[in-house]
Amino acid sequence: QVQLVESGGGLVQPGGSLRLSCAASGSISGLNPMDWYRQAPGKQRELVAHISSAGGTNYADSVKGRFTISRDNAKNTVYLQMNSLKPEDTAVYYCRLYSYWGQGTQVTVSS
Repeated sequence: QVQLVESGGGLVQPGGSLRLSCAASGSISGLNPMDWYRQAPGKQRELVAHISSAGGTNYADSVKGRFTISRDNAKNTVYLQMNSLKPEDTAVYYCRLYSYWGQGTQVTVSS
C-alpha cells in the first residue's frame, strides 16, 4: 500500500506563487514516475506535470514556463512550484503514483 499526502495549497492573488508538496510513503522503492493533476469545478481532471524515473519532465501547454515539477528522492517527495498564477489555475491539485492518488489540495487564485 502506498500513501500520498499533498500540502501547500491555499489562496493566492493573480501573479503570485505557491509550492505544492506530495510526500509518498508505504510500499515503494526506487525512483518512480509521478504526476500532478488538477480538477477545476465542472471540468475533467487533467494532467499538469509529469516527472519520470530518470528525472525528465513534461508539462501541459497551459502551464509551461510557469510551473516546475521536481523531486527530493531522499524524502520521497515531489514538488510543484507554481509561478505567475492565473485565476484559471484554480482547482484541486492531486499527485499520482501509478494507481495511487493523494487526497488533493485546493489552490484558489483570486484577487
